[in-house]
Amino acid sequence: MEAGGTLERGLAVLRALTADPGRPARATDLVRATGLARSTVDRVLGTLVHLGYLRSDGRDVTPAPRLMELGESYLAGSGLRDALAPLAARLAEELDESVSLAVRDGDGVRFIVQVTRRRTMSVTFRVGDLLPAGRCAAGLALLDPDAPWAQDDQLIEPGLIALAVPVRDAAGRAACALSVVSHTSRHTVTGLREHCLPALRKAAAEMEAALAGPRPLPEPPPGADLSRSAKQELGMGFLQSLARGLAVMVALGTARGGLTLADCARVTGLPRATVRRAVQALERLGYAAADGPRFVPLPRVLELGYAHLSGLTFGEVVQPHLADLVARVRESASVAVLSGDDVVYVARVQTVSIMSINLTVGTRLPAYATSMGRVLLAELPDERLATIVPRRLSPRTVTSAAGLRALLRQAAADGYALVDQELEEGVRSIAVPIRDRAGRTVAAVNVATHAGRAGNDVLVRDVLPALREAAARMEADLAHTRAEPPDWS
Repeated sequence: MEAGGTLERGLAVLRALTADPGRPARATDLVRATGLARSTVDRVLGTLVHLGYLRSDGRDVTPAPRLMELGESYLAGSGLRDALAPLAARLAEELDESVSLAVRDGDGVRFIVQVTRRRTMSVTFRVGDLLPAGRCAAGLALLDPDAPWAQDDQLIEPGLIALAVPVRDAAGRAACALSVVSHTSRHTVTGLREHCLPALRKAAAEMEAALAGPRPLPEPPPGADLSRSAKQELGMGFLQSLARGLAVMVALGTARGGLTLADCARVTGLPRATVRRAVQALERLGYAAADGPRFVPLPRVLELGYAHLSGLTFGEVVQPHLADLVARVRESASVAVLSGDDVVYVARVQTVSIMSINLTVGTRLPAYATSMGRVLLAELPDERLATIVPRRLSPRTVTSAAGLRALLRQAAADGYALVDQELEEGVRSIAVPIRDRAGRTVAAVNVATHAGRAGNDVLVRDVLPALREAAARMEADLAHTRAEPPDWS
């Protein structure tokens, strides 16, 4: 298949798959949706699974969080989100209403920032969602940016009202629309305008000042073509030109204002001719456009599953990796967060056996006597640890403050904690941390077993490597989705 055509076919499969991203699809479904040959669809799916953009479970395939990096190429490359989101959050706090930023995308508007106030009746738009431009305040503001404001009086949905103004870039073009969204149970549309318009205009002026300031175009570091080794490993089942085309799409968002063809070739490690063909295909499909000598991603990139994936909860992100871990080690596994002096289970996959550990999501256990708890406590300051008073839960429980602090220091040094029958006789577990983008421990993942099935040496030798791999995959997906652990405080 010719390179540009391969990329176009691959993106056609992705569009069909993400049209209903909450429902698993099969190759036969995608053949019908795209009209492509089954062999082509199979090779596209195999390539996307290898790249980490899709997950496969038997014959079912679903979008994986890494797919968000395609949409992220637009959000990061445009610079709008990073420059304006803090101002939108401040406006939402000031008005106590939901605030959105949206950009034009063909005949619609696509949301790039959502700051939602949580109420019984709350806005459920997600970043990446598309609305008809003529039926929402943000779209009307962009269709007629010379109007002083635009309003939506229940055009999209009964009860939903909104007020919007355009935000202009340094060239005076309407770069996006800033809108305040509320409900008729709180305001009439006239009342919303009286309540919000002065603050809305002030925030828009601040946003315009932010966009008018100097915006350096940093040079991203050079990269390497990683598709070559994958092609050698997988052979004909791997579509190298699809992988390279998607790498180009991602690379275009690595610098605000896009990249030249030469810059993109340097970032991706690809020949300039390959980059040119990929960019031309992306232009034909409406995913990229020329801006002078540079090429920039367009908002349509967000249609590739971004809205669905950005709405995944912490538990939904880690659950598939827990299932994979359990299938590999054949023991139950869990993820927990710290809440006071306890750990709270937020995800769990249990094996089916005659003797099993009966725990469910929401279960609380004393942190000091559990492997996940010790991983989480290990990063707390000594003055916080001094407030914990261990009590005996089994004959093996460590109850001295000095002994507990020594175990926590050891867990921090080792990068894991192993607890042998301290919570309950017969129960052994081993845990490692789950870290956020800044490297902070935000949760822990463990494998638990009955003492009769595995000794401590077996847990360290056979289970710990699989546990660390699962944690690394969770961290990678959480970094893409930015999902936060639930607050059980």
